[in-house]
Amino acid sequence: MAPKWRELADKLAEQIKNGDYTPGQLLPQIRDLVEAGEGSKATVNAAYKALEAEGLITSSRGVGTMVRAQTPLKRIGISRYDKAKWRDGDEVAFIADRVASGRTYRRGEQTQSVSLIEAPAPAAEAHGLPAGAQVYARARLVKEGEQPTHTLTSYYRPEHVEGTRIVDPTPGPAGRGGGFRVLYDAGYEIDHMKERIFARVPTADEVKLLKLPTGEPVVELHRTTYTEDGTVVEFAIGVHAASRFAWEYEFKVPDSAEGGEQQ
Repeated sequence: MAPKWRELADKLAEQIKNGDYTPGQLLPQIRDLVEAGEGSKATVNAAYKALEAEGLITSSRGVGTMVRAQTPLKRIGISRYDKAKWRDGDEVAFIADRVASGRTYRRGEQTQSVSLIEAPAPAAEAHGLPAGAQVYARARLVKEGEQPTHTLTSYYRPEHVEGTRIVDPTPGPAGRGGGFRVLYDAGYEIDHMKERIFARVPTADEVKLLKLPTGEPVVELHRTTYTEDGTVVEFAIGVHAASRFAWEYEFKVPDSAEGGEQQ
């Protein structure tokens, strides 16, 4: 037999899934459920903690406990980098995600800082640079409205980007078409890239920056971008709030028996 707190958590979860409580709606205060006979204060508190750990609700001091939004942004795969989007238009990758999700974007929803720093080990390795080499770091925080969705820091060799809009800290993408268009105009047309993703526990700073609820993991992305001749022109690290994205990929299924080169 399930403990009382689990029975209450399951009951509330079912009500959330049935739409009795909608995204953004406040749940009853603990004392109200206690007075309604749903259990002791400890029982209700344990039920709420279980629902928060399961991603159904979020609690904040001064506001209360509310139902979390359950419609994450699409983080589309290959098509978000379609050259026609950024070379011929103004649809940089994360805006392509918004378009695919039927959501809007305002320029102030991306802020950034740009600095010349000693390359972190992963960036130095990706670029084939020695320890202590300098790179430009372009760090962005992206929001949807007031809610942060992810951070993305791109690392560039100075000789590829010095004097370009990539090193301009003005909020928003680096001009029409963003960073990939800047590289293209500088003679570094991107040809292929490698992405690696993994989930992990967030740091205390990431919890604060991304406004993460208790127990939410992050998804870390490492992206290496190459020209046709194999030159690395960008290495990026992204940190994404796990519940705010649905990662979606569509691609042709390879058949290495045909002799084609696969990556």
